[in-house]
Amino acid sequence: MSGPSRVPPAVRRGDVVVLDWSYSDGGASKVRPAVVVQSDALNRRLTATVVAALTSNTARAHLPTQLFIERDTPAGRAAGVVRDSAVTAENLLTVDRSLILRRIGRLTPALRSELDDCLRSVLEL
Repeated sequence: MSGPSRVPPAVRRGDVVVLDWSYSDGGASKVRPAVVVQSDALNRRLTATVVAALTSNTARAHLPTQLFIERDTPAGRAAGVVRDSAVTAENLLTVDRSLILRRIGRLTPALRSELDDCLRSVLEL
């Protein structure tokens, strides 16, 4: 018999969350941070959301598809990052919100605008 199902947490676009990220081969997963990029309207309506991976590997943060977040800035503190990080807009995943373990922060409006530019670059919009 399975335990009670987890109620999907409410999320908003720009939330920085920790989730159980499944690898593309479906064989394993890893707990890691991500940024919610799906619209708030869809987040209210659906039980799944679209996220972009957040990584401490900033070697490619200069690319137009990645957003650099500096830990020791007001924006970095608001995002809840524990080290300099990059949002990799080219690494998107649709996840059931029940896989989100907790919210650790939120992107500032300026960072959300920059992330929009990264997503436009990835999706050629």
